[in-house]
Amino acid sequence: MHYIIPESESRQARLPHELFLINLVTNHILLFVGLLGMFKGYPLLALVTPAISFLVLGYLLFRAKKERQNPSWFVMCHWQLCARRSRFFVGMILAVLLVVILLVLSAGGDIALLRPGHYAIGGIAFLPGMFSILVLIVMESDGMHQAKTGRLPVSLLAIYPEPKSIKKQESF
Repeated sequence: MHYIIPESESRQARLPHELFLINLVTNHILLFVGLLGMFKGYPLLALVTPAISFLVLGYLLFRAKKERQNPSWFVMCHWQLCARRSRFFVGMILAVLLVVILLVLSAGGDIALLRPGHYAIGGIAFLPGMFSILVLIVMESDGMHQAKTGRLPVSLLAIYPEPKSIKKQESF
């Protein structure tokens, strides 16, 4: 649906999508690839990306819960949309983390004992995670555009029905 909203509400509705996109692109792609080169010498650097991500995702989820009290229905809906995608991403990160932990445990807890087969299984585990990052980047870019143009996905309207006072724009 397309709604007539003030510019200030549009900016507020774009904020969660911008934060999530910054987390996905800067943290999960740029920072992760940069730290990957130093992983052999400093294996604990692998924890930097998930730590930053959980801080950002935790903030998004906490703020989305708080935004349910926002008088602007449109802004609240965009926070809830971003929170739903954030919860999906947290689940994906936890699934990848579980596979990595199981691989390390299968090698007796010593990373040095990992064999090429372990690396192959680990690579396969990372594939859905990387694919979901790319899909979420596209979805959040679209969410940002929808917030800017006064739109909401129809699926969200089923969960958060529009108030009677909201102005709709006539569709062509």
